[in-house]
Amino acid sequence: MSQSRHVPVMLQRCLDLLAPALERPGAVVVDCTLGLGGHSEALLTRFPEARLIGLDRDKEALRLSGERLAPYQERVTLVHAVYDELPEVLHRLGTGRVQGVLFDLGVSSMQLDEADRGFAYAQDAPLDMRMDQTAGMSAAEVLNTYPAGELVRILRAYGEEKQAKRIVSAIVREREKEPFTHSARLVELIRDALPQAAKRTGGNPAKRTFQALRIEVNGELSVLERAIPAAVKALDVGGRIAVLSYHSLEDRLVKQVFAAGAASTAPPGLPVVPERYQPRLKLLTRGAELPTEEEIAENRRAAPARLRGAERIREDAE
Repeated sequence: MSQSRHVPVMLQRCLDLLAPALERPGAVVVDCTLGLGGHSEALLTRFPEARLIGLDRDKEALRLSGERLAPYQERVTLVHAVYDELPEVLHRLGTGRVQGVLFDLGVSSMQLDEADRGFAYAQDAPLDMRMDQTAGMSAAEVLNTYPAGELVRILRAYGEEKQAKRIVSAIVREREKEPFTHSARLVELIRDALPQAAKRTGGNPAKRTFQALRIEVNGELSVLERAIPAAVKALDVGGRIAVLSYHSLEDRLVKQVFAAGAASTAPPGLPVVPERYQPRLKLLTRGAELPTEEEIAENRRAAPARLRGAERIREDAE
């Protein structure tokens, strides 16, 4: 297991954003995307009074991070769950409001590095892409069974792939000859389907299609749409949330939830705005913060990261 895959993205900035909330005695922080436990380990080290709840849908990630966080085990609770299940998890643990929430929405470096999971387009592997390998459809099933129109929609919406129609016609033609099982065949098909000009820009031409399949297989955007508002709701007044996203679709969702929370909901023209209409959130980042050049040089997976933070400043209107 190489050390490089343990470098958590924008770590120092995440810790600094959450610090004012987590320095309080008895603070509870939820790492909604535990992965290999890099952010969690740093949170437990920096905030020696804090308790941590870690969620992950990947059982292998839970096992590995459990080993890593063993020295802190009396302050740690790890739960096999998808992050939109946060309200149920907190209810089950008898935990009321929490002081901090962290999301790192990148695919865990472990999943990218383990060849047999099929997340990476750089090596041949079974087309699986499920973060929880005990549930749901694999990427191969999506490719082999979805109608062409649905595949085009997914590639456009989740991969922002301009050549979706060309790629999907090639997929439909090929799957009739033989169903898809492995990533190399799909990568090759995409390369052949794209016009020359499209191959010259933006890295591996298969990247957008793989992203789209991964989002579809794991229901990532619909999960996120439920998860971010639920996490804001779970915050105590004075509690803070930090979210790292890696593509514009995720970042847009986070931005919308935070912006709505930070806006007044008063009808226009009121001379004094009653408390129930006043903002519930204060934005802690101006737009989305980006990693530094030094950080990108050290950890290329940080390059697309966007960080947004917010603080809960009042209760919801009843």
